[in-house]
Amino acid sequence: MEMLPINYEILTSARGHDTLIFMRERSYPEGEAERAQAARERDFPSPSRLTKELVLDLWTKTYNTEGKPDWSHILPYYDNNIYFRDSIQEIRGIEEFTAMTERLTKRSRELKMKIVNAVMEGNLIFMEWEMTIQFKKNPSSVLYGSSRLTLNEAGKIIQQRDYYDLWGDIFDNIPRFGKAYRKFMIRKFG
Repeated sequence: MEMLPINYEILTSARGHDTLIFMRERSYPEGEAERAQAARERDFPSPSRLTKELVLDLWTKTYNTEGKPDWSHILPYYDNNIYFRDSIQEIRGIEEFTAMTERLTKRSRELKMKIVNAVMEGNLIFMEWEMTIQFKKNPSSVLYGSSRLTLNEAGKIIQQRDYYDLWGDIFDNIPRFGKAYRKFMIRKFG
């Protein structure tokens, strides 16, 4: 849906079954138009204005609600042709990406994310994060990772690559198994 400039207002008139819709220029006292425009941009940010600060705000709202995460407010900032990849899966398209977020929500009892660092350079945003996930039957696990977001010309996320050590971070929190896993990893690869 395209937004109207803040200095216009929509007026409607109903006659029987017909509704007439027209707009007219709105008049403001001096300085009020600028304040109204700034408030509108703050309350309804455009995906074309995606910044590091906005991404941090969106991620905080997604993961740090009480209990399960909610991606509904962040999905409009993803391009329909999103390419997502992490340690487990490779996904193409907004439908598959949305389904993945729904699966993660169903699997976890609680999911929180702390953004440790973030930088933006050109159309790339890098975030270092700590995700605490509590599955339905296991204790909480902290995953340490990072995400690389690539923005397209329209300012939407066209690629997301998440990097993390899924098995090590989760295995560390399984009684008796974590120590054995770390000993094995050190002996074979350390």
